[in-house]
Amino acid sequence: MTEASESAGIIANALADLGPPAQRHLIAIAGPPGSGKSTVAEAVVRLLVESGEAAALAPMDGFHLDNAVLRERGLLERKGAPETFDVGGLSVAIDRLAAGGEVILPVFDRTRDISIAGARVVGTDTRWLVIEGNYLLLDAAGWRDLARRWTRSFHLRTPMEVLERRLIQRWLDHGLSPEDARARALGNDIPNARLVESGSLPADMDVPN
Repeated sequence: MTEASESAGIIANALADLGPPAQRHLIAIAGPPGSGKSTVAEAVVRLLVESGEAAALAPMDGFHLDNAVLRERGLLERKGAPETFDVGGLSVAIDRLAAGGEVILPVFDRTRDISIAGARVVGTDTRWLVIEGNYLLLDAAGWRDLARRWTRSFHLRTPMEVLERRLIQRWLDHGLSPEDARARALGNDIPNARLVESGSLPADMDVPN
């Protein structure tokens, strides 16, 4: 069993006591870049579906600001930091998801490095929404109000040296040279990771991954 599978199992077990939802459950999986949020969240959704629940995934990354906007604001090199997301749009989307109706969401395409509007439909029959992202528990203006919407929240905990190794490898896999991959990870990703670890509100459960 992989670390992600074990973490997903811990989260799924922790959700079992919620029972069939009378209204939509919003489950937040937060953590620093490189902590495996996407893989764990996908596994949690899969476990919920296998147990007969109507569940779907809603990543936060769809609310990245476009590169042209970031370039205009001098933030392109900081892409992935809190200020490079449309937190207002995310907040509105979370409120709509909590209300239980159909919601159309943007999706981030990592290959093209852009957000695509209207790319994911959350239907009215979806009773479990697993939402993953770095800053879902961030204790900062515009972000901290999201916490009131979470039925349950989980923070993936990964040692910083493991994050560093994973993040460098991520950029190597994107074709960067070893020097550029290390510079990208240490110059932007790791500072964002430290912010998540030191500046987040407490989760309902910390989960090692």
